[in-house]
Amino acid sequence: MIQNHILIHYGEIALKGKNRNYFESRLIQNIKSQLETFTPDSFNSVSKISGGILVELNKKPARNATHSVAGGGAKNSAQIKDALMHTFGITNFSFAVSVKQDIKALQKVCWDLISQEKFKTFCVRTQRSNKQFKFTSQQVNEEVGGYIYKKLNRKKSVSLKNPDCECFIYIINKSAFVSTQKFQGLGGLPVGTGGKAMVMMSGGFDSPIAAWQLLKRGVSVRFAHFHSMPYTSKASIEKVSELIRVLQKFGATGTLYSIPFADLQKEIMMKTPAPLRVILYRRFMIRIAESLAKKEKCLALVTGDSLGQVASQTIENILAVNEAATLPVFRPLIGLDKEEIMQIARKIGTYDISKLPHDDCCTRLMPKSPETRAKLPAVLAAEKNLDIEKLIRETLAKTEKLVIK
Repeated sequence: MIQNHILIHYGEIALKGKNRNYFESRLIQNIKSQLETFTPDSFNSVSKISGGILVELNKKPARNATHSVAGGGAKNSAQIKDALMHTFGITNFSFAVSVKQDIKALQKVCWDLISQEKFKTFCVRTQRSNKQFKFTSQQVNEEVGGYIYKKLNRKKSVSLKNPDCECFIYIINKSAFVSTQKFQGLGGLPVGTGGKAMVMMSGGFDSPIAAWQLLKRGVSVRFAHFHSMPYTSKASIEKVSELIRVLQKFGATGTLYSIPFADLQKEIMMKTPAPLRVILYRRFMIRIAESLAKKEKCLALVTGDSLGQVASQTIENILAVNEAATLPVFRPLIGLDKEEIMQIARKIGTYDISKLPHDDCCTRLMPKSPETRAKLPAVLAAEKNLDIEKLIRETLAKTEKLVIK
């Protein structure tokens, strides 16, 4: 039985009203890009259908194919599944068999598919967007379900609430499709529909998850990483590059700005009070990242701050840091605790990379007693000892733009 199509459904996009076509078009574009990246030559077309998106699979084996579905047109269904499960905007999807819009044909195909499964209870569920088809959804359920029940010699039972096996029938336009399994997608919005943002990427657990959360809301992200070379190794840059490669599977770009921060840190250390040092570091990071963001036409900055997690992330200190920004600063992890953050890291595949040791430029030259309740007037007074514009200009001149592949 040839599973020659994939039916893709979305959630939030259906609520977009007059903008719905834009979101659907972007999702189609992203699906094509993901399939071409994960499993080239596996599909013939990706098109809009009533209530969803249809992928027509290539009947010939895809290049470098290593997996198969029973009789499937695409010989690498595992890669296809992986590609779609990394695509924001998809709520669920199913490998499906195309069938003539005929009740007997539907009965035969549903039986062929369901007879390959092991189960004690089953049900048939039909969605009918083509109202010209003479059977209602309930009538299709009854006709096909009754046929399967008789073929099973009444030895298996029907369960509508929690069946072991489900047969899904979709009556769409002039076609019908049948599947027996749905795969959950990530949901969210298609990447590229929510503007651009610059992620301040440290290499720890938090910032890659903050980037992932923005990707889920349709935002295209770029990355800014501050390092203290040559006083530290290249480990942090290499680690951030690996994290970006993971995020690229979800639609992130590979644009990374590698920003040398050591000389600026030394200037702050020599000319400002020790307790305010970390806050001043972060204010300069905000300014530098913002300059790069504007260069990339980004409309916001993103950090992995979680309220109260470290000294610089109290409300008072966040206020003092934010004052240096003119762009919005998004903190999608602000209400999460460390265990919740770790769970997401495991889920998206960044955990094993983030747990590797690296030199964080913010911990270098860390004062013994950092301020946890900074007063903005004191911070501004301390900055008067620094030539802010010169330090930013010199740091940007030494910043390197990398493309991670």
